[in-house]
Amino acid sequence: MVEQLKHECGVALVRLLKPHSYYKEKYGTLSYGLSKLYLMMEKQHNRGQEGAGIACVNTDAPVGTEYMFREKALGKDAITEIFERIPHGEGWEGASLFMGHLRYSTTGKSGLQYVHPFLRRNNWRAKNLCLCGNFNMTNINDIFDMIVQQGQSPRIYSDSYITLEWMGHRLDREVERCFVEAKERGLKNTDITRYIEDHMQMANVLRTTMADYDGGYVMCGMTGSGEMFAMRDPWGIRPAFWYKDDEVIAVASERAVLQTTFDLQVEDVHELPAGQALIIHKNGSSVLETILEAKQQARCSFERIYFSRGSDRDIYHERKQLGQQLTEPILKAIDGDTDHTVFSFIPNTAEVAFYGMMEGLHSQGLNVRSEKVAWKDIKLRTFITEAGSRNDLASHVYDITYGSLRPYEDNLVIIDDSIVRGTTLRESIFKILDRLHPKKIVMVSSSPQIRYPDYYGIDMARLEEFCAFRATIELLTERGLWHLVQRTYEACRAELRKPKDKQQNCVCALYEPFSVDDINRKMAKMLRPVGMQTPVEFVFQTIEGLHAACPNHQGDWYFTGHYPTPGGNRLVNQAFVHYIEENRKIK
Repeated sequence: MVEQLKHECGVALVRLLKPHSYYKEKYGTLSYGLSKLYLMMEKQHNRGQEGAGIACVNTDAPVGTEYMFREKALGKDAITEIFERIPHGEGWEGASLFMGHLRYSTTGKSGLQYVHPFLRRNNWRAKNLCLCGNFNMTNINDIFDMIVQQGQSPRIYSDSYITLEWMGHRLDREVERCFVEAKERGLKNTDITRYIEDHMQMANVLRTTMADYDGGYVMCGMTGSGEMFAMRDPWGIRPAFWYKDDEVIAVASERAVLQTTFDLQVEDVHELPAGQALIIHKNGSSVLETILEAKQQARCSFERIYFSRGSDRDIYHERKQLGQQLTEPILKAIDGDTDHTVFSFIPNTAEVAFYGMMEGLHSQGLNVRSEKVAWKDIKLRTFITEAGSRNDLASHVYDITYGSLRPYEDNLVIIDDSIVRGTTLRESIFKILDRLHPKKIVMVSSSPQIRYPDYYGIDMARLEEFCAFRATIELLTERGLWHLVQRTYEACRAELRKPKDKQQNCVCALYEPFSVDDINRKMAKMLRPVGMQTPVEFVFQTIEGLHAACPNHQGDWYFTGHYPTPGGNRLVNQAFVHYIEENRKIK
């Protein structure tokens, strides 16, 4: 992807199941848990470079000493910074529960106070809650109102803090339930405390907390008394995987991370089912609990196209297939002239799709030429304040391999995994590729046109950000179809007056008059820089091709507008109303 998206976060959980002396004797270290947590987080660095945090619980800490520890840091080097400043001693090294998080913000808020994990303190161990997650909720306003109506007054308005307070409130109620039971049994003082810690049910806390949420999430947490959990949303939008043996239980956002960290085969790692939670009790026993009934599955297809690491066995093959399936439309775009065409890719995430594209061409007996035409340079520092100079620097984020094709004779086919805003294409890539003087540039996307915002974890919330949407608005204007824009605006406003679970996505109507090729041609005109000599044509993956390549990940709302939750429909209608009113498109 030429434009980096802030997107899903990464989670990592480790629960040791043996005494610390076991790991010291077998592995020669008391930091076995921390070492595994560090590796799991580094292997998920792709999922969050804005900040990171870790936490642990030492259930053997003496009374009067700290037993829950947390460290957080900002920046792309946050993981290294955190682990370098962890002090050696009985605190961290004596812990058995570890939790890590890598953050990319999706709320527009940044700063150390928004970096996970979040911690809710209490003098009773069982009431201490540490929380982190890979999530974005569409109805956090509703949850906030529920909390306020109960008399709470959250200090910060963010989905993370609100969730912490909401779940903390339910945790308090569960502890109180166990307290009443203990009193009825005639227990007193610390015997009551032990009874609470041995009998509290995190499943009860999760059921009473998460039932009202709308969104995609993997919610992870641990208590001061040694309970631990990871729960997945009922639509399966956000990914989570787990592994267990007699030494450790571990959870991560990606399967390959667990395979690398613990030297496992694919079959050793389990996917956390939608709507279920992996709950690890104080004594180390674990169970899968159904928290919410599973809904129609909508596993995020963008995980397969772009977000997750390509080292996963299935993701690697899926990305290759996405490229291979584009063989026919690519050949059509170059009129079958492979003798005068060079094939390449946008580094670095489109490389696997490129291999698939080349395999598709070779399978037809074609002897084609491939070159590494584009190179991604280090991020240039735009220290110059004049706008013109800054824009010139930004245009050189990518470089080219000079002499990689014959000027004015060879076509250039270049594949990327997705095209979102188109800004980098217009301001950088097309300008630099034009210097090679290809006869024609065929810009290929291994994913379909992105037409709609995502509200479940990616920072794509405004319709006008998408080049496909902007192209469609221009086509509607040019062809005298502005009445359709007016009608869609009124329809969206009408939907917003309905109950949230009754709303439908009305924005889809804007695309109905046009074919994919119509929008492709308009995008080519819009994204073509002033002064560019080379003709440009776009080729996009089809929805059918996406589903064929990624059959187990049918979540495609950013391409089709088919949102899996009521909150998605409400927010896309709201986004179009805001677009029209903010830009004064309709008076």
